[in-house]
Amino acid sequence: MFVCAVPIGNLEDASPRLRRVLGEVDAIACEDTRTTGRLLELLEVSPRPRLLAHHDHNERASAAGVVALLLEGRDVALVSDAGTPSVSDPGTELVQAAHDAGVTVAVVAGPSAVAAAVSVAGVRGEGYRFVGFLPRSEGDLMGVIERHAHDVLVAFESPRRLAATLAAIDGAQPERAVTVCRELTKLHEQVERGLARELAVTFDGEVRGEVVLVLDAMPAPEVALDGRSVALVADLVEAGVRRKDATRIVAEHLGGSSRALYEASLASRDEDV
Repeated sequence: MFVCAVPIGNLEDASPRLRRVLGEVDAIACEDTRTTGRLLELLEVSPRPRLLAHHDHNERASAAGVVALLLEGRDVALVSDAGTPSVSDPGTELVQAAHDAGVTVAVVAGPSAVAAAVSVAGVRGEGYRFVGFLPRSEGDLMGVIERHAHDVLVAFESPRRLAATLAAIDGAQPERAVTVCRELTKLHEQVERGLARELAVTFDGEVRGEVVLVLDAMPAPEVALDGRSVALVADLVEAGVRRKDATRIVAEHLGGSSRALYEASLASRDEDV
């Protein structure tokens, strides 16, 4: 089975490998057969393989049917309407079912709105936290924003809720830098970076298209390292936790920089040798 990333807007992002695979498989599991059918036309894929509806409302039942085809020796590609399957799109159930059945799962890598947004935002940080679509309720939204205050946070957002989300960010973390990525790779692509209150002015009024938000990581409050923090890291490492994970856990609970704590932990280990 092939997990295939398709363009998120610009057809030129379709790789030669994607075109070849879509033309060679026996069937394509897709969110919307009309959308995928149109994509095959634009990519001039011929002969056109069988299209199987695989979406949020039938994912589990559809996965069983697709796996049955795979076990018969058929080649199947999994696609979403745009971007990479299983990233806030249907696909996880099918991929897991294929693995459980002992089917080889290969990836045809390509466009991803998440990776595109992170790269164009130019944020600094140790990785990022992708949370899919932001919650609709104000309380849940605030919880996500505050819980990931010290992470680079990446999320999808409805254009209709963009104004409310920017207002929530401004209310909770007015100094946190935000990048709004709208219609990435498309004709009206727009990337705006600034504080939430500044972006609220930019996006005042009706907003259309796909929106990805990237929130910078806020600096963690500097707390002087003490022997207790270093000792806790040493205890976790001795218990089998990786040093990097141990320092992150201790820093999250006691405050301070995980990097500084990691270096102090290494220094303490060297002194004990």
